[in-house]
Amino acid sequence: MEPRLPPGLTPRLNQFLVLLERWNRTHALTALPLASRKEELLVDAAALLPFLADLPAGARVVDLGTGMGTPAVVLALARPDLEVLGVDASGKKLAFVRQVAMELPVPNLKVVHGRLEDLPPLDADWGTAKALGTLGALAGWWARHGKPGRPFYALKGPDWTEETLPAGWTAEPHPYALPTRGQRVVVGLRFAPEAEA
Repeated sequence: MEPRLPPGLTPRLNQFLVLLERWNRTHALTALPLASRKEELLVDAAALLPFLADLPAGARVVDLGTGMGTPAVVLALARPDLEVLGVDASGKKLAFVRQVAMELPVPNLKVVHGRLEDLPPLDADWGTAKALGTLGALAGWWARHGKPGRPFYALKGPDWTEETLPAGWTAEPHPYALPTRGQRVVVGLRFAPEAEA
């Protein structure tokens, strides 16, 4: 699988990168080199798009630990009929995401400020996270913020198999490659109580 960004999103995604560079000079949002940002922040996020296909309009998607808004921005632009929440404890990064939502514009992208363990349940239909925590930690957060039985998709590196899952959780890998940044995996997590037996 090779992630592909929908061509129609190119102007606004380019605008995102310009805005990120402008903010980064003042607020130090990312240490990623300029040349790597499109691939690492946007193309990588596109690996999630096929997994949104079955979500009905109006469904709530959450990006836990959204940082600068990735993958949330790509998901919200690709599916304007969904409610996409970018959740993070960093007010500085969420200020940037708010600006992105206003300038691009991305009206279906909202921000939620707070620590995942402290926020009230977000009652989400679909969830994701990139570079946030172990699969065990992600499963715990998703158990709090996702509707029962709903899927969660973690963007991981090839060493994800070294991480352990709590009892009752299953992990399904979907490997892919980025053009220059190597092998990655979308790990689909679900709580399946029968797996405990």
